[in-house]
Amino acid sequence: MASAHTAPQHREPPIDSGRETTSWHAQDVESVVSALGSDQESGLTAGEVSDRRAHYGANQIAAEPAPSLWTIALRQSKDLMNLMLIAVAVVSIVIGEIPTAIVVAVLVVLNVVLGTRQETKARASVDALARMQSPQARVIRAGALTEIDATELVPGDIVRLEAGDIVPADGRLITSATLETQEAALTGESAPVSKDPRTLDAADISLGDRGDMVYQNTSVTRGTATVVVTETGMSTQMGRIASMLSAVAPSRSPLQRELDSLTKVLGVIAWTAVAIIVVIGVLRGQAMTTVLLLGISMGVSAIPTGLPTFVQAMLAYGARRLADEKAVVKNLTDVETLGATSAINSDKTGTLTMNQMTVRSLFFHCRWYAVDGEGYRKTGKVTGVAGEDTPDFTLLAYGLCLDSDATVSDTGDIVGDPTEAALVVLAAKLGVDAPLTRQQYPRVAAVPFDSAYKFMATFHHLRVDGGNQFVELVKGAPDMVLARCASAFAPGRRAVPIDEVRAELTAAMRTMSEKGLRVLAFAARRLDGHEQAAVADPMSLVEDLTFVGMAGIIDPLRPAAIESVRTAHEAGIAVRMITGDHAITASAIGAELGLGPGAISGAELQAMTDPELAAALPDLHVFGRVTPQDKLRLASVMQDSGMVVAMTGDAVNDAAALKKADIGVAMGSGSEVTKQAGKMVLTDDNFATLITAIRLGRDIYDKIVSYIRYQMSKLFSLVLLFLVASIFDINDGVALTPLMVLFQHFFITLFPVAVIMADPPAPNLMGKPPRDPSVPIANRTAFGQWLGYGFLQFVVTLAAMLLAPGNLSPTAANVPMTTAFVVLSLGSILSGLAMRRDPESGFAPPLLGALKILSVPVVVTVFAVELGFLQDLLMTTSLTGGQWLACLGWSLTVPAVVEAEKALRRRRRGTPPAPLAAPVAVAPQRARTH
Repeated sequence: MASAHTAPQHREPPIDSGRETTSWHAQDVESVVSALGSDQESGLTAGEVSDRRAHYGANQIAAEPAPSLWTIALRQSKDLMNLMLIAVAVVSIVIGEIPTAIVVAVLVVLNVVLGTRQETKARASVDALARMQSPQARVIRAGALTEIDATELVPGDIVRLEAGDIVPADGRLITSATLETQEAALTGESAPVSKDPRTLDAADISLGDRGDMVYQNTSVTRGTATVVVTETGMSTQMGRIASMLSAVAPSRSPLQRELDSLTKVLGVIAWTAVAIIVVIGVLRGQAMTTVLLLGISMGVSAIPTGLPTFVQAMLAYGARRLADEKAVVKNLTDVETLGATSAINSDKTGTLTMNQMTVRSLFFHCRWYAVDGEGYRKTGKVTGVAGEDTPDFTLLAYGLCLDSDATVSDTGDIVGDPTEAALVVLAAKLGVDAPLTRQQYPRVAAVPFDSAYKFMATFHHLRVDGGNQFVELVKGAPDMVLARCASAFAPGRRAVPIDEVRAELTAAMRTMSEKGLRVLAFAARRLDGHEQAAVADPMSLVEDLTFVGMAGIIDPLRPAAIESVRTAHEAGIAVRMITGDHAITASAIGAELGLGPGAISGAELQAMTDPELAAALPDLHVFGRVTPQDKLRLASVMQDSGMVVAMTGDAVNDAAALKKADIGVAMGSGSEVTKQAGKMVLTDDNFATLITAIRLGRDIYDKIVSYIRYQMSKLFSLVLLFLVASIFDINDGVALTPLMVLFQHFFITLFPVAVIMADPPAPNLMGKPPRDPSVPIANRTAFGQWLGYGFLQFVVTLAAMLLAPGNLSPTAANVPMTTAFVVLSLGSILSGLAMRRDPESGFAPPLLGALKILSVPVVVTVFAVELGFLQDLLMTTSLTGGQWLACLGWSLTVPAVVEAEKALRRRRRGTPPAPLAAPVAVAPQRARTH
């Protein structure tokens, strides 16, 4: 080996700060190799590799340190609701109320276990990046080519790549031959990108346009290359995405924030009421045990002990329904977040589109033809204008099969370049089998594709016009092919001078491009007698061609995407498309989807300040050539503007934005990274499923509002009942025992909640705008309604207690308390039926299923009063038939007044209640949104 290529034994590794700021794509190869302290021929020595590995570490993504199970559980136990319950349990033990303490402790444990279980499911975002590492790399070290683990690469290593490889690290091209890489996982651009070592003119070029660089975990679809490694590990583009993931803190859902605020309000109410009761008891000179018992009773009544558990149950129910619709949520609170979604930022490739290149349009012999069929299925037709002669597609079919190397199986599996696969599928639609054609007509010579001249040419002995001829076939960029043509086929297969049709061909190219199609041109030349010249110098014969036609290729939209976008708009949800494709292509697809106006590129986006971007957002709906940082910034700016943002994606470059969004939606076929970073996974990859999920999320939120209305009304009635009983010394100041209250929470309230959960959604659910997340559940109007309904239940229960025959005989001593217990139970059951809808009537059909569910707590109430062991536990006593009838009469007052108030409200608004859809009426809407 020449001394010029002999590597010094200990070159200094490049400095970290330089690696972070250097624009390797803007430097020539020699400068990059020199700056990295390497050698193009011999690579690094063993000593240099050892030094650099010690300096930079392994070429792998660092995983986030996961909190321990105990840490998560401790954080859950610090929730304000759980802290209040723990205080109640401790005081109960102190005064000997062991059964009460046990029940409350079980409730705390249940809340902590449920919360911990959900949180531990979504903690592997960056770990997934590490699992994506390419296991092997071919590297030149000390002048020898060797294969090593990709994790052992260091900056300055010289790596060889070929088709089928996964790029093991970021690197600058040294040499390449017809190199193309698929960078959709990083940039979002669906088509493979041509690469070559030529130095770029400017440093401020977007990631997707850096043709002299390759990036970790992208794939080589064509050609070969030699690369010098510029970045490894966390300094690669993939590593920077991992860093963004680590820096993005998961946000609490709107429901979590609202429940936190509501819990604080309830805590103030509960402990104020407890303090009042304790002070009154002390002033009366009651024993401390009695005072504490009264305080516990008040605390259990005022603290919505079942609120976290029941909300968890509702959200779990919603999660199961979402799973049935092929949408899997990782955290229960994300079910509710879906219902508040006001903006969707959707990735294009693989989300709105099928990620399968397809020929949609042909311009052949100066005539237009449409191509149907989707993806890589070989079924479809090529159709033209009625009345025209059926053209002879033979020369085009030869070009489709022989000027490409991709293969497509009958099941749609491809090997090779996706664009060439689309051409093979088009040939099949023309009735031509590519593998058989290639076998029948092998290549005599070829000019391989190169990004410098943007075409490829192959030479074959073909059967044309009934005889065998030596023919050159050319495929490439339309402007480059057109420049080498002397003639073109006109209708009827007449060859005319190119200048006669040049304007027509140029207009056709422009028409296809404006529709977002990637255009490839085909040309041919008959070369009988020039076989030896073709073998000796094939490039010299790529001239005087005859233009055959053009194919317009696109990654087609998913069949349900257009309808889904329309449904989202009807629901008041803005849909924006964010992609790595060029803005012109993206704009055309956005127009086909029916998105709103406005398209900009990533460079234009980066030039805007956050306030400028926020102001422009209403008029921007398509973002092209964006980076992962752009996607993250967009989500942040939109959230700062008050939007609840859903972000969809399937590639690694979407992961950080998915984690930042209020609801990150990953596709089931996407990368493991996005599935771990997102909060929801669509197992069918269908954008329409997201719209169905939003509809279900809205329905679940409405049910949660109904439940909280019901729960808070009962809570206020209990608070008022205990306060009045204590202040006026009614029934010795004890309205109900603590176990009576807990019994109500667990065995009575549960069933009206089930009725609320099972209630069918309103038919106009997706015909109204998203709820305003700034208006909490506990707003002034709702709070007034809760207090009014609670006051109603309190008055009815108090009246029943005061009028009960409690002092007629010693055996009737517990009758007032038992009467209050029964009236409160039956009133809760009937009010749950009335409050399941608002402002619609709760007694409108469907009703039979609800009555079946509510029959259970009625029976439980009877058992609690009439069975001996429950009487001993709850301190109830048997009631006579007349007393039972009186309790029922008092209880019916509650739903009657609630329904009257709702009817009055509907009349004042002048809007009749919308008819409630029966379950069968939901099916057409569900089918439509799929």
